[in-house]
Amino acid sequence: MGTSQLIAARVSPETKAKFRMLAEQQQVTESALLKQLIELTVQRVSHADVDVLRSPGRRLRAARLYVRLHPEDQLLLMERAAARQMPAATYVSVLVRAHLRDLAPSPKAELMALKRSVAELGAIGRNLNQLTRLTYHQPGSAGPGRVDLRMMLKVCEAMRDHTKDLIKANSHAWRVGHGNVPS
Repeated sequence: MGTSQLIAARVSPETKAKFRMLAEQQQVTESALLKQLIELTVQRVSHADVDVLRSPGRRLRAARLYVRLHPEDQLLLMERAAARQMPAATYVSVLVRAHLRDLAPSPKAELMALKRSVAELGAIGRNLNQLTRLTYHQPGSAGPGRVDLRMMLKVCEAMRDHTKDLIKANSHAWRVGHGNVPS
């Protein structure tokens, strides 16, 4: 194994007592626990360096930023991330990226819901167009009458307005948080 080296550090009596209790809980000596912690730290840093050097794609995962939050802010973060059905770290990442690049972020679930709404509106529009052609080209056909077409138009307008409101609420929520979104 070669020559052993000594690493020493001075800590407060409180830290020393807490560390001793941790070592006792692990059923090891303080020196053994300290050695384990040092080896884990060195190993973790070594793996991060290897990942960064390995490929540019992995650099994103290895590029970590640690932030301290007040407990109240941490609770708000967890609440808002949960409301978006996102992990807290992903939520923070999306917010920071949106701020730095001046983007309006949309989580995947919300974006997919909007896309489905737009697709449904497109399908309804195509159906209305076909029904209208049928009504005008075949006067005796059993197609929808003007009342039916007006009702369908009202449904389309309601879906359009709902989609617009959803987009507005999404933008507003990213600025102030989901708790203050108008209903």
